[in-house]
Amino acid sequence: MTTSPTPPAVRTEGLVKAFGAHRAVDGIDLEVAPGEVFGVLGPNGAGKTTVLRMLATLLAIDDGHAEVFGVDVRRHPHRIRQLIGLTGQYASVDENLTAAENLWLFGRLQGLPSATARRTATRLLGRFGLEEAANRPISQFSGGMRRRLDLAASLITRPPLIFLDEPTTGLDPRTRGQMWDTIRALVDDGATVLLTTQYLDEADQLADRIAVIDRGRKVAEGTPDALKSSVGNSSLHLLLTEPAHTATAADTVQGLLGTEPVLSPERGRITVPLDRPDDAADVLVALRAREISIASVSVQKPSLDEVFLALTGHDTTLEQSA
Repeated sequence: MTTSPTPPAVRTEGLVKAFGAHRAVDGIDLEVAPGEVFGVLGPNGAGKTTVLRMLATLLAIDDGHAEVFGVDVRRHPHRIRQLIGLTGQYASVDENLTAAENLWLFGRLQGLPSATARRTATRLLGRFGLEEAANRPISQFSGGMRRRLDLAASLITRPPLIFLDEPTTGLDPRTRGQMWDTIRALVDDGATVLLTTQYLDEADQLADRIAVIDRGRKVAEGTPDALKSSVGNSSLHLLLTEPAHTATAADTVQGLLGTEPVLSPERGRITVPLDRPDDAADVLVALRAREISIASVSVQKPSLDEVFLALTGHDTTLEQSA
């Protein structure tokens, strides 16, 4: 007896959403595997949130096809809502209620009996480190606490797929780090996460794979390392113990690799583009043979900032309409 293959957590083909003459999403194909964190990276107005809202049945799909765990989004919106949790850019909790009351209310709205909703609220408050604030009004919560509570609300029914729409927007670095840890814990528990972000470091830290979206279109997709490799080679960064040896080191590198390194002679720094991984070891051996001492060495790949700039011609801070 053969078993059918497990469907992707998300699959879209030619997804389109237009607002008047403007195509906010213009033919996007995505496939998200169960159990992964899939990042959708792009600047404000690129179409990231629109994609998420269509998949979550909050916006109608104008053209194309979308499925969640094999369920057609347009044909079965009620089934889709049972499979997903959605956390937006801004907390959707009620300011006039306490944290415990908010979660209890969300549970009741999703059909849980009152006692079950209360137990679920208590469990989630503990999981997200909010038990001491359970009876405080939301108006007294910090931005990070509100975001954690909003994420907790999206997990009332333990959905297998979680949509996170720019979950760390407006948070300070420490709180962002806490949210990253929370997202990793969700995946460790078996959830699949589709994450939109305009923060390159966030995509690099969290995502197994990334789709880069710009002006409503997908311009690239791959793992963070693959995307970095697509725009250029790694580089070897050397700090010499004696800056006076910079010229000799540069001549040695150029003679060995046929590539002119980038120099900062006054600081004894040398940057060497690498065509092959073995070139770094060859350079170090050659410099040792010339008795040139090295204080520090590192090999760096291109950053996601460089990837996005190379793919789109601008960085992710560009503001766009719609």
